[in-house]
Amino acid sequence: MTLRYQRRLWRYVERGRRHKLHRLLRHHREVLDLGETKGHKNQTPLHRCCALLDHKAAILLLKYGADPSLPDHRGDTALHLAARHVARGGDRVYENLFIPLRIHCPSAMSIKNRAGKTPGDLLNTAAEEKWCPEETLEENEAECEAEREWRRKLLNEYEDEFQETPWQHEEDFSTGPNSETFEEWSDRIHREYGQKRRREEEQRHRRPKKEPPKSSVQLQRFLEQEHLEYLKRAQAKEEEVQAAKRRRYEEGCSHVFSSDSSRPLCYKDIPWPSSTGTPEEMAAAALRGVDPSDKSAYRRFLRRQQALWHPDKFAQRCGTRLAEQDRRQILDTVTALSQAFNRLAEAAK
Repeated sequence: MTLRYQRRLWRYVERGRRHKLHRLLRHHREVLDLGETKGHKNQTPLHRCCALLDHKAAILLLKYGADPSLPDHRGDTALHLAARHVARGGDRVYENLFIPLRIHCPSAMSIKNRAGKTPGDLLNTAAEEKWCPEETLEENEAECEAEREWRRKLLNEYEDEFQETPWQHEEDFSTGPNSETFEEWSDRIHREYGQKRRREEEQRHRRPKKEPPKSSVQLQRFLEQEHLEYLKRAQAKEEEVQAAKRRRYEEGCSHVFSSDSSRPLCYKDIPWPSSTGTPEEMAAAALRGVDPSDKSAYRRFLRRQQALWHPDKFAQRCGTRLAEQDRRQILDTVTALSQAFNRLAEAAK
């Protein structure tokens, strides 16, 4: 059975079927040992996700116990593969894949592969080559040869056209104070074509301009600054999510508790702080976005929650509207939730 599930795991990873992968890991977490699941070239599923740049599947595997420090046949960990993709120009790979792997397993940054390179070494060396390019002699010779080939093709095209239509365009090469020779004309056409090609390349590969690092120390500082900016964006996004959840919770309480509707209230109609979990977890969910260090505001919020979920006051507001089949469950949950808020208020004194 374990072998069958491992085959499914590899198939879902290869085809990018993250929903099926999630369901498989959720239901068979105790069966699959991700640390021992090795495939071609001694790679793990996490290696394969990094090779395919499937950061969502990689994060899913990390959540269910994948080990980023396991090496493949070259001694590369998943962090080595992510570092290589970042060095090739994967700016989004740094945020989506490299950072989660490094946060999940910081010790993997010091693991060396068989070539003696750590993920940081691969990132720094390749990034310096990328951001501080130097043209080699062979590249210059190749560029000169390409230019000479262009001139030969241009001259051959002109001679073929001239042989087919002799003297048809003789007036184009007439001598005069503003006339240009064939060499000047071909040079101008070549320059204009090169300029047009460079403009197209720049538009196709245009990216935000950043000051390129000049040394390994500056490169490390640059990467640290990128990491700090990523953490700030993640924190801001998390705060927005928590504020939205809190706003929905407060709107639900206002709508249900102040409504004059006679429609019976089932358990799912009550605006619980969280739809699942214990009363303590519900109380903690209600406190999302509230700063415990601001003791006065923290206590005021707890007093409002105590008054909102007090069993007697809840029965006065909604007792006549509760559905009979859910009445006992609702009242028991309200009582337990009220007690959880009371304990929090006692601890805050």
